[in-house]
Amino acid sequence: MKPSNELHNLIKSLSKSEKRFFKLNSSLQSGDKNYLKIFDFIEGQKKYDEESLKAAFNNEIFIKHLPSEKNHLYKLILKSLRSYYSDQTISSQLKQEIKNVEILYRKALFKECNKFVNRAKKVAEEHEKFYYQFELLNWEKRLLEEAYESGIFTRNLDELIVEEQDVVDKLRNLAEYHVLYSRINYIFRSGGFTRNEAERAFVEEIEDYHLIKGKNTAISTRATTICYYIKGVCSASKRDYENALQFFQKTKSVMELKPKIKNDLQQRYIATLNFMMLCYIDLYDFKNAEATVNEIKQLEGKKAFSAIDTKVRIFTSTNIGELQLYNRKGEFEKSLQLIPAIEEGLNLYEEKINKEKQLLFTYNIAYAYFGVGDFKVALKYINIVLNDNEKQLRQDIYSFSRIFNLIIHFELENHDFMEYDLKSTARFLNKQPKDYQVERLLISNIKMLAKGESQAQQLKIFTAFHVKLVELLKDDRENVILEYFDILAWVESKINSIRFADAIIVRVGVKLR
Repeated sequence: MKPSNELHNLIKSLSKSEKRFFKLNSSLQSGDKNYLKIFDFIEGQKKYDEESLKAAFNNEIFIKHLPSEKNHLYKLILKSLRSYYSDQTISSQLKQEIKNVEILYRKALFKECNKFVNRAKKVAEEHEKFYYQFELLNWEKRLLEEAYESGIFTRNLDELIVEEQDVVDKLRNLAEYHVLYSRINYIFRSGGFTRNEAERAFVEEIEDYHLIKGKNTAISTRATTICYYIKGVCSASKRDYENALQFFQKTKSVMELKPKIKNDLQQRYIATLNFMMLCYIDLYDFKNAEATVNEIKQLEGKKAFSAIDTKVRIFTSTNIGELQLYNRKGEFEKSLQLIPAIEEGLNLYEEKINKEKQLLFTYNIAYAYFGVGDFKVALKYINIVLNDNEKQLRQDIYSFSRIFNLIIHFELENHDFMEYDLKSTARFLNKQPKDYQVERLLISNIKMLAKGESQAQQLKIFTAFHVKLVELLKDDRENVILEYFDILAWVESKINSIRFADAIIVRVGVKLR
């Protein structure tokens, strides 16, 4: 059995201050500290190697019980992190306050207990932490019972019951929105956009749900943010970017009106800005897209956005966003200039970057190399995408990578390989649950071009292809391909004997007039 690398991952995730705090806590403990030897050795490993760990401490007794020693160290690190972050998030603060309430109650210090309950309840209300609010209300009721038994009747129990019901309603309301979000998120994560009538019907069902289409159905700020966010994702999945942008702007505005809630919903705030950026790119509003990228960058370093998971999201959002922005504008050289910093970030965060973001990085880097005419490197990157197909994740990227792959091979004049790959790609695309025609048109024309025709014959094919393509892309559903590969610019570059990048710049210039 392969040794677990979970302890290595945890140790490598620690910041300098977290390591310092752990070591300081350990120094206060008495007795043997074999776990520190393991900690220091693993900290020095770039990749976990258990055999070298065993060899290094071959003469130590503790190495015979390595699994239990590793487990002990893992728990100690988590305990240290709990202490380190005990007052750095609202949730952890409220947990501590509730523990204090319980301790004071057990000691029958009811007056002091009341102070803690009231203080914590105010914090929970300000941050809309309904679960903690509900628990604190239960403590308040228990304390009220103690007061009644002592002959103190300064608070009406009925008032507390009404308050409790209000919190329960808000909890139920928010939970229902989270269920709706999970449903629409599945469509977006699996396909990127609605690919057929069944998926469009699914999205429309969510849009028609009473909590989404109704007015004033969200009864808390948190619920309001997720309501607008769901509406935005629904519109984005249907590629209605103008409406999507409006909903994401509303999401952002609601959060910014309540900074405490915004800071507690960092991931949603970044995701909202990320969607706004993508909407601007797809609407060819490059100025606002760039401004939004910079807005996300400016979050880095702010206290509420300092956790590693948040840093990872800022890194992926800004760099993927800039790649897509430059690629859409045909400024491929600028995309390539980002690659050293991207590779540095990928090495730094490694497994913390999810598969979807890795796909987006790889695809957009392949596109950038294609844009500057480095087809061999583009092929290397697109093969990474094609060789790692997750059947439930972003099938839009995999599908368009298949098409992109054919075009790269055409540019490399790999005509023999194309004959085989055309059949394979056609079979793959026919199995996909999509209802648009542009892929079939492209494959049929690539098939003719792959026969190694003369330049005059190829020009004739490209010209006829262009006429059909222009007509087909008038359908909004069909022109989705332009978001992944500007097929129109590529065909026009062949007809006019100009660079692909220049053809894009011409097309973008026409759209911006």
